[in-house]
Amino acid sequence: MSGRLGDLSPKQDEILTEFRGRIQDILPSLPAQHDHYLLRWLRARSFNIQKSEAMIRKHVEFRRKMKVDSIISDWKPPEVNVLLKCDSPNQTGSLCDLSNSTTTPHCFLSVGNWQEVLRKHIDPEQLPVVYGGTLTDPDGDPRCRTMIKYGGTVPKSYYVQDSVKIEYDSSVTISRGSVFQLEYDVTAPSSLLRWQFASDGADIGFGVYRRTAEGKGQKVGEMLQVLPSERYNAHLVPEDNCLTCPEPGVYVLCFDNSYSFIQSKKVSYKVEVLPPDEQMPSPHSRGERRLQ
Repeated sequence: MSGRLGDLSPKQDEILTEFRGRIQDILPSLPAQHDHYLLRWLRARSFNIQKSEAMIRKHVEFRRKMKVDSIISDWKPPEVNVLLKCDSPNQTGSLCDLSNSTTTPHCFLSVGNWQEVLRKHIDPEQLPVVYGGTLTDPDGDPRCRTMIKYGGTVPKSYYVQDSVKIEYDSSVTISRGSVFQLEYDVTAPSSLLRWQFASDGADIGFGVYRRTAEGKGQKVGEMLQVLPSERYNAHLVPEDNCLTCPEPGVYVLCFDNSYSFIQSKKVSYKVEVLPPDEQMPSPHSRGERRLQ
């Protein structure tokens, strides 16, 4: 039985009923409550009802913390205080008065006199010294950095990685200029190979290969490329993905840090091999891949 609606064994149907009863308190918080939706969570954990319940409750908590259900209705557009816009094909660095009612914008500011013109439209006491006004920070900073956010490095408190908590099985430090390989013996066709990983401090390369010769002497370049190696920003967003293996064999997951000349990378990871009847259609960052 596939574990999908209309193709459930008596045991799976019983587990579905019990699962629905155990999560009655959070059902209203879910984006859907029908059996098709709930079965996705059960298949994701091989119909282990305890693990499925723990996962869906974490999902609800994530939606609550990130305000997923109200993010659109709660958002309010910021008030526009300065109606100036760069929009002149003939004058580099010019600004235009958006309050002008004509169809052709009236350019009133050029590179040479921009501070003077700004003072005509903005009270010098409200304009930072660096832009031609008289306003400074209490400490005398002419850029008024306590009042104007100029951007820069994104605070780590905003990282998605810190809001998505994943329990990894292992971690490894991959030296600069080197690679780290994990081998998994897939014994049944159509098995699902799933991986989750996060890197610390910088991106990491990742690809999947299958051995075409017996023994461990075969190099990556001689193996069959299953998932092309590319660099993932797993230090910002944890990677969670899977692929369906059409045939058995030894599959090699390769973490690649060969492009880094000075920095080692710490990678935390979790890998699972699921038999065909335990495949999970859960959403991933890059989508499930099926090999041809």
